[in-house]
This record gives sequence, structure tokens and C-alpha cells, in this order.
Amino acid sequence: MRASCLATFASTLVASISIVGCVQEPPKSRVEKDLDTVRAEETPEKLFARGRAFANVADFTRAEQYLSAAIDAGGDAREILPILLRVCVAERRYRVAIDYTQRYLRRQPADHRMRLVLGTLYVNVGEPEAAKEELDRVLAADPDAAPAHYARGVLARDEKDAVTADRHFREYLRIDPRGSHADEARGSLLQEVP
Repeated sequence: MRASCLATFASTLVASISIVGCVQEPPKSRVEKDLDTVRAEETPEKLFARGRAFANVADFTRAEQYLSAAIDAGGDAREILPILLRVCVAERRYRVAIDYTQRYLRRQPADHRMRLVLGTLYVNVGEPEAAKEELDRVLAADPDAAPAHYARGVLARDEKDAVTADRHFREYLRIDPRGSHADEARGSLLQEVP
């Protein structure tokens, strides 16, 4: 009798445990719930949206943190990086912008638009040789890249290399005669000697 009471009790207990266990998961701890919330908030899209929002209100430190995190979380770097670089440039953090651009170019070496940006960033930190290398790589891949010709012309002009500057300014004007830098390029051309 005692055995049958224990057996009945055991089967009742097992049935009640299995009913509760099958129907309902054990409640999550507060920490687990908080982690779920954090994971849901750390999607690349949400991080990017927050980064843009902070950039729009000129909170560049937070903007950089969120935008960088969005890329690290798998967001589209082609879309995020230009905003991240604008944030860094607004704060005159050119070296940080160079680092972000170099990391991107290791994965996307054929993105000549970003290579052009890298070249101009090198100009801003006083590294003309690195700037020339990047701009020349852009021009080797795309000889009709007007902005690269303009930047290369300015760099040559600043280095007092009038012949190279003239050549690049002429190419810029050939490609984009009404471009935003056309007047400056025309004013920097060598004049013919009568």
C-alpha cells in the first residue's frame, strides 16, 4: 500500500512537472531579460539610426561610437562610413578617420571613392607622399576621376610643382569644365609665354 501511494504520488508529481514544463518555460531571470533587450537594441540598423541622430545634433563623440558599432555589428559600411568620416572630420580627428578608411579599404580595395577620401585625409595630416600614392591609385584605376585630378593638382601646386599641377588641372577642366573647382583650376594653369 505504501509503495502504491508513493507510486501514485510520483506519477502525479511527474505529470504535474511535465505539464508545467511542457506548457511553460521556466521564467527568465532579470539578467537574461536585460541581455535579450540589449541584443535587440544592438542591431546594425538601430545602432546606425542612433549614430545618425547624434550626428544630426552635433554630439559627435556618441555619433562616432554608435556608427562604429553599427559597422562592427555587420551594418553596411558603404552607407555608414561616409557619415562616420564626416563626424570625425567635424571634430578634426583626421587620424581616426584615416584608420576607419584604411580598415574599410582592406576589405574593399576597389572602392576608389573612399581611396580619394583617404588621399585628402592624408593631405590634412601633412602626409603628401601618402596622399599622392592614394590619389595616383585612384587615377590609375579611373583616369577620368575629376576630383582626383583636382586634388592631385592642388597637392602639386602646394609643393611648387607647377608642371604637374598644370597637367592635373587641365585634366580636371577637360573632364568637368563647369565643376565646382573650375575657376580655381583655370586660375592655376600655367600661362603661355608670348
